[in-house]
Amino acid sequence: MLNNFKDFSRAFWTANFVELLERGAYYGVFIVITLYLSKILGFTDVEAALISGLFSGGLYLLPTFSGAYADKIGFKKSLLLAFALLTLGYFGLGILPGTLEKEGLVNYNDGIVFTGLNESVYRWSIIPVLMLLMIGGSFIKSVITGTVAKETTAENRAQGFSIFYMMVNIGAFSGKAFVKPFRDAMGDMGLIYFNFFSATLTFIALLMIIFIFKSSQHQGEGKNIKEIWKALVVVITNGRLVTLILIITGFWMVQHQLYATMPKYVTRLAGEDAAVGWYANVNPFVVFTTVAFVTSLMKSKTPLFSMTVGMFLMPFSALLMASGNLFDGSHNFNILGLEMHPIAAMMIAGIAVQGLAETFISPRYLEFFSLQAPKGDEGLYLGFSHLHSFLSSVLGFGLSGYLLNKYCPDPKLFDSAEAYKAATVHAHYIWYYFAGIALVSAISLIIYGKVIRKLDTKKA
Repeated sequence: MLNNFKDFSRAFWTANFVELLERGAYYGVFIVITLYLSKILGFTDVEAALISGLFSGGLYLLPTFSGAYADKIGFKKSLLLAFALLTLGYFGLGILPGTLEKEGLVNYNDGIVFTGLNESVYRWSIIPVLMLLMIGGSFIKSVITGTVAKETTAENRAQGFSIFYMMVNIGAFSGKAFVKPFRDAMGDMGLIYFNFFSATLTFIALLMIIFIFKSSQHQGEGKNIKEIWKALVVVITNGRLVTLILIITGFWMVQHQLYATMPKYVTRLAGEDAAVGWYANVNPFVVFTTVAFVTSLMKSKTPLFSMTVGMFLMPFSALLMASGNLFDGSHNFNILGLEMHPIAAMMIAGIAVQGLAETFISPRYLEFFSLQAPKGDEGLYLGFSHLHSFLSSVLGFGLSGYLLNKYCPDPKLFDSAEAYKAATVHAHYIWYYFAGIALVSAISLIIYGKVIRKLDTKKA
């Protein structure tokens, strides 16, 4: 697939490489964000889910606006702003706990002992820090995909987005791979110090944009506010795209459980030493190793056909995740010589199927959106394409906090192991909810495809 790399510009490859660095920084932090919020800052499951969901949701809502602004000021300036904000944000996540400790609200020296942090408003100072990451990340969402669209042609666009998605998943894999070494070396304090690692990655990306990134594609720059608003209204009133966004939201509600539910679910049921970062890495590994094959396999098929195939894999993945709790937890699975708790083993199987589903859905979804964009408005349209993740983040994380609290609560709330075991006997019910959501979405996509084909036939 990469044999024709000379067909792509320097701007294309630079954008993809900084995307790799940004994804490594982001996913390494995000895979343990709910653990960071609960273990380091003392938030409850519901509070941690609410904060994480709004953060993730805002990260995907803002591209609707930052994409339009990027079209106005130019992609290079937008990337400079994005990586500067991201570096400050990750650095802020690293220094915030120390600031709270100096205020006498928590003690991190001898384990983690809260001495007033739970009741203090100061812990909510995490919000402005997350807003820096949210705003910076929103530019990345629209500008990188917009650059891929602008730096490719009709002939190599599908390949270009496939390369882009491979780079995304290399970054995601790399970032999450470092989480366990940090936790093994520093315990829960690794949740704090990993943020400095992420800040370093985004700072390197900032330097690359300053010294290397240069694009000859300038269509779309220089729009005034009236033109941006008019274009935005055109996107929002496109019923075909908005309906597809709502349907794909179901897929991403399930996909987001990799970060919303899985880390706490696995560590609480399979043990604190569970390598949740590596389990999550199964997703980008599967995507990276199969996306080229799937793209080639689906080359002659429409984007909607490919997405439908992927959507029907999602209910199966959720059921695999649920099945781990049905095995006797006292006996580990032996997989390739590795002893693994049944919860962890079946979670990995479910994540693998999710990754395969993603290769059918995400690259073609971005391709579909880019083809709807007028020349020069790629940043705006592709920014709007991420609106599904705003909805799925808010709904998916919110539902996760409620379900964890109901079926798989914090062990610290119980006086004995027996009481906790009784409280979590139906923990796997969490995944039945998400299997149902995925099935409804898959069926809806079939109906959607039939309706738009009929409409297109009438129009022709």
